[in-house]
Amino acid sequence: MAVQEARGASGSDRGAYEAAAHGGGCTCGDCPHGAREGHRRAVAAFLLRRDEFAAGQGLPAAVAHSASASRQWVSEELTQSAEAVAERGRAEGDAWLAGLGRRTAAAVWAAVVLLLLGQCLTAVGAGWSAARTAGLAAAVVVAGALTAASWFHRARGGALAPVIGEDNRLSTSRAVAAAWVLFVAYAVLVLAGQLAVASGHDRRDALISGLELGRGAGAVTVLAVVCAIAVLVRRVVGLRVLGQRLQKVRADRPRASDLLTDDAGRGAFADIQYVVISTVALVFAAVRLARRPEQLPDLPWGLAVVVLVSAATYVAGKYAEGGRPVILSVVRAREAGDLDAPIRTGDDIEIRGAGFVPPGAQRADRLSRMVVRIGAVNVHVPLVPVVGGFSNPADDLLTVPVPADVEPGRVEVQVVTGAGVETNRYPIDVTD
Repeated sequence: MAVQEARGASGSDRGAYEAAAHGGGCTCGDCPHGAREGHRRAVAAFLLRRDEFAAGQGLPAAVAHSASASRQWVSEELTQSAEAVAERGRAEGDAWLAGLGRRTAAAVWAAVVLLLLGQCLTAVGAGWSAARTAGLAAAVVVAGALTAASWFHRARGGALAPVIGEDNRLSTSRAVAAAWVLFVAYAVLVLAGQLAVASGHDRRDALISGLELGRGAGAVTVLAVVCAIAVLVRRVVGLRVLGQRLQKVRADRPRASDLLTDDAGRGAFADIQYVVISTVALVFAAVRLARRPEQLPDLPWGLAVVVLVSAATYVAGKYAEGGRPVILSVVRAREAGDLDAPIRTGDDIEIRGAGFVPPGAQRADRLSRMVVRIGAVNVHVPLVPVVGGFSNPADDLLTVPVPADVEPGRVEVQVVTGAGVETNRYPIDVTD
């Protein structure tokens, strides 16, 4: 009752919060600037409110006398505010994706212009050649195809849509495979362009022989492996998520840093080395193509093997990451001065374990989705704010009250994380 009365009394505070989130210009439409501004204001209002609660300010008198009532009221207020921030974040992500197609198309044609400038500079003294014309024509064809793809997928990131995973993050394996596919397609188009303008029979035979497997075996092998890994990793991640051995949380929008980090934004060694080595191999192959445009890039087997080792390391890293959350122990929470006692209804319990907060789920709206099952009762884990974050829930420790609806006796405790993954069941004894 106290919490409900306090919530009614705090209507003006929520009105001020919504005014901060919505007021002042376009913050709600499809315009990316408006969505971004609305999200920024909502985040600022939420952080201010969280820090006020962490400092003990803003509590209504109806709940200030009870620590449990205060905690419940603060948690529910922060949960509602966090949901508003999450909604703003999704709107910003959708608007950002809608504009990404135009930006990727512009970047592609800017690359074509740079290629033209580079060819013009290198042609000084050496003269213009059919290979330069074929290279420029191939770049225009590839750019046109990517522009068309950007238009068809304009609501899902344009040309980048195929490399965006189901969790709305850029996929490292797909990005590397897409880069190799585009490069090999460009190399073949360069050969086709030269073949189209070749006049001599010997010249045409030389260009056709440039497509022989013996000359491009290294590049073709790398292409086959990286494409197979893109398919394999998607399958592996999907099966591990369905088997509750990997926790995945959807991101608001893809970021370039996704190629080098895990879901929590930390640098991932397996991803970094795969991107770096693949990029180095691509640069080497591009230089070989520029020097010998009459054949597929003859990627040396030593460099090809290095890429394959890097790819194997990446796949092994995908198999090793993650793991199911686990409860190790459950004890009665004890404050200074409390007497030792068994667990009773109304007491707080500490659930100790690992993996309670999935990578990428550190936001308040994700933390508020955590549930602890105590017997047949579902208890939402309360958000306990501190300056700069939350002390509860944590990845290795949860504190929840034992509600009065729990029947005395032996009951089982189980945690359901923000990603929907369930932990093992841990038995505890609840006394009268």
